[in-house]
Amino acid sequence: MNESIVPITPGLLALLSDPQTGIMPFTHEIFLLEIVVAGTTHCTTIKAIEDQIIPEKTLTMKREPGNKFDEFAIAIYCENTRIGYVPAEMNLVCSRLMDAGKLFFCRVVSKEWKNTWLKINVNIYMVE
Repeated sequence: MNESIVPITPGLLALLSDPQTGIMPFTHEIFLLEIVVAGTTHCTTIKAIEDQIIPEKTLTMKREPGNKFDEFAIAIYCENTRIGYVPAEMNLVCSRLMDAGKLFFCRVVSKEWKNTWLKINVNIYMVE
């Protein structure tokens, strides 16, 4: 006999584990890499959103398997703006894990203007 207050059904478990609802019990962050975001000079709106890129800010990572320059490309977004990519020499393992359904995000460590280039250091985490 199930003695839980609310019976745990497959539907309830799916709802609780859905990243879209924001409710994700039984998870933790696994630190993987510290990187410098590649390609920030190609973001035409980087100066407009630069004030949003602050230490501890969480950034979204999205796979771009159809990217014509890198089949393992992982884009990094601040809100809805793509600010750059995980460097190609460091994206293979993360891209394969993302393709297998693992969730990733990154968190801003620091930023610094170097002439017209915004150097953004981030830590990459996997959600497990």
